[in-house]
Amino acid sequence: MIVGLTGGIGSGKTTVAKEFEKLGIPIYIADLEAKALMNRSKVIRRKLITLFGEDAYKNDSLNRPFIASKIFNDKELLHKMNNIVHPKVASHFKRWIKKQDAPYIIKEVAILFENDSYKQCDFIVTVTTDIEARIARVIKRDNSSREKVMAIIKNQLPEELKIKKSDFVIYNTDLEEIAKSVKSTHLKILKAIKKSKF
Repeated sequence: MIVGLTGGIGSGKTTVAKEFEKLGIPIYIADLEAKALMNRSKVIRRKLITLFGEDAYKNDSLNRPFIASKIFNDKELLHKMNNIVHPKVASHFKRWIKKQDAPYIIKEVAILFENDSYKQCDFIVTVTTDIEARIARVIKRDNSSREKVMAIIKNQLPEELKIKKSDFVIYNTDLEEIAKSVKSTHLKILKAIKKSKF
């Protein structure tokens, strides 16, 4: 079974994913795979250079600051880039999932609802936390500005809508609470899988 894990930027998805990993659940982090494929795939590279120009790659690897500045306020360009990268990530995920033998896997996707990949999930877990904590975390982590973080937040589905569309919600308060929430969510998912088999 596929369990989608999502949440707004800076909500703590990776922290939650690591807790599921401790319970033996395989984790697929779509953003990391997308970045790796953007560097590795010749097809993606060719298409991104066509879209953004030669500056898309620098020293043989993806020029992330350049691309980020291009898509920052251009939804059309972001959409075109996603149309190049997302199908490749989807086929990579299909190959990856065949190698797993756990009762379920976690697929972490920041824009799970925005790009419709929630439709491939059996359950959805949303991670949420206070917006100011999220902003502060991203500014520190990415050496970013408040303006940039707010622009990303505005491009994502509002938190309350994500929560409404989810089967489980994990509130990111502190590590101890996260571990407890993940454990109880894990048990509920296993229970639901057992039920579905009968």
